[in-house]
Amino acid sequence: MTERVARAETFLGRLRGLMFRRPLEEGEGLFLAGTNGVHMLFMRFAIDCLFVARPAADGSQRIVGVRHQLPPWRGVVWWVRGASGVYELPAGTLARHGPGVAVGEEVRLEPASAGGG
Repeated sequence: MTERVARAETFLGRLRGLMFRRPLEEGEGLFLAGTNGVHMLFMRFAIDCLFVARPAADGSQRIVGVRHQLPPWRGVVWWVRGASGVYELPAGTLARHGPGVAVGEEVRLEPASAGGG
């Protein structure tokens, strides 16, 4: 699904997220650790969001929410029950990966680098 996932683990890193940044390229993403909602204020581009539960012992995470094509400035997801993090991905990524990306399914997306504070 994605090869390059940065992490935002601090309050400021999560707050900034993708605000004011260039659009994500195919294969890029940002993981916001410890959050269950997102906003699109100051965003320049649409994104897909994959909300996940805490990792299981094997590192997999259960999908607890999926949002497609959140529009810049207008999209808000206030709260996703059971979410302990969210992967922000280029718009259209989740649709391209078909029905396997649905609530209740297990995924394993391993953040590759520290980023966003």
